[in-house]
Amino acid sequence: MTAKDCGNHGKGRRQLIRRLFGCLLVFLLIVLITILIIWAILRPTKPRFILQDTTVYAFNASTPNFLTSNFQVTVSTRNPNDRIGIFYDRLVIYATYRNQQTTLRTALPPTYQGHNEIYVWSPFIYGNMVPIAPDFSVALKSEQAAGTIFMVIKIDGRVRWKVGTFVSGRYHLNVRCPAYITFGSKNNGVSVGENAVKYQLVTRCSVSV
Repeated sequence: MTAKDCGNHGKGRRQLIRRLFGCLLVFLLIVLITILIIWAILRPTKPRFILQDTTVYAFNASTPNFLTSNFQVTVSTRNPNDRIGIFYDRLVIYATYRNQQTTLRTALPPTYQGHNEIYVWSPFIYGNMVPIAPDFSVALKSEQAAGTIFMVIKIDGRVRWKVGTFVSGRYHLNVRCPAYITFGSKNNGVSVGENAVKYQLVTRCSVSV
């Protein structure tokens, strides 16, 4: 075999590799365009969350710069999509006051939510002697003395979308639920046991994905 034949053989192999690579790119591009078209037609809508009630079992801000609290919250979520299911992965829920976390993070069980389904969680969130900023501590005591404290119940985690057999990658889920906790008179709530009071809130939460 001459050197010229070897050169032509090597050139032919390179051309074959380029063609195979080009075909693979075209195939992947077609698949990607198909997925995007299907996605645009289905128009996935983010889930809707509602904070239904909050039961206060303990709330003690008497120690300066520390807060002890224990709540049970009921949160419902609805999947508004007709053709898209939602996987909830690694969700945690906790309470904040003026953007400062005031309870530990409680894990919510992972679940799958089908088309137009409603799912309800009722976890406990609590914190024992959680440090809070001095100025927040003063404001917290002042609001409690006035009778109402505004807190935010937050849910963070990951979601995946399911269309037929296709399951998307994970997306960040951030849920923010406003909660007005009333102290003093129990007329605005329902007594649960000796020391707990349940407040029917039914407030819509903001959701970002």
